[in-house]
Amino acid sequence: MELGLINSAWAQAGRETAWGITKTKEIGFDTIDIFTDPLDIDIRERRLIKRECDRVGLPIRSICCVATGLMDFNPSVQRFHLDRCRRYLDLVYEYEADNLLLVLGEYIWNQEVIPPEEQWQTAVSNCRDLAEYAENLGVKIALELEPFPLSLLNNVDRMVRFIDDVDHSALAANIDISHLLLADVEPAEIQRLKGKAIHVHISDCDGKKHGDLPPGRGVVNFEPYLEEIKRLEMDGAISIELEYSPEPDKIEDWVREAYESTARLLSAAGLRG
Repeated sequence: MELGLINSAWAQAGRETAWGITKTKEIGFDTIDIFTDPLDIDIRERRLIKRECDRVGLPIRSICCVATGLMDFNPSVQRFHLDRCRRYLDLVYEYEADNLLLVLGEYIWNQEVIPPEEQWQTAVSNCRDLAEYAENLGVKIALELEPFPLSLLNNVDRMVRFIDDVDHSALAANIDISHLLLADVEPAEIQRLKGKAIHVHISDCDGKKHGDLPPGRGVVNFEPYLEEIKRLEMDGAISIELEYSPEPDKIEDWVREAYESTARLLSAAGLRG
């Protein structure tokens, strides 16, 4: 599999887009995932991202999107987020990427007032509409598993059920190793996503809170998870997700450390030459 980086690592350290893309290639990554919002960037930034990735020979594999309003109880909010996600899918197509990495929201009001099943069905219906749009563009949607108590998709059971309920070939799962650990998901459960997963995130954590650290900085035992991912025989990329470096001035060292430790893990697991 290819080894990629989500470019938010650079942006959160205040580095310019073009600089971050160039450094991603120089460090040795095969691919890049882009965290941006098509409604927030102007045409110059939009064109710059693709131009710089093409210039250095760095394929874009995924565009990251957080769309918590897809399960909002207000129809107007849902319509806005559906349209916003369609603009994201247009960007996936424009950048010749593979998928939209989609983060859904959480149940509101502690799963009270509005029945949880109603919120679930709202998300299913809206994601089915987006999957239809994605299919027409020839791209896919990868759903993120979030390890928080009220997240709609916070374990493998819910992920499998949601994908089955949407029942569309353009919608699948993203596997985030750190999130699986935080959700107390055993590595063997990954096999339930065979034929249902298309993208992978990798990072470390302290075992208690969402951390997105370079592998080796936390407590995650990566080998069993990577062994199960290999058994899935899936194509695509494993992308490193790093958030909020404690030393932004040393972000290049932070990213290089993550690359080197992850490359060793993938090579040992037979996932990358």
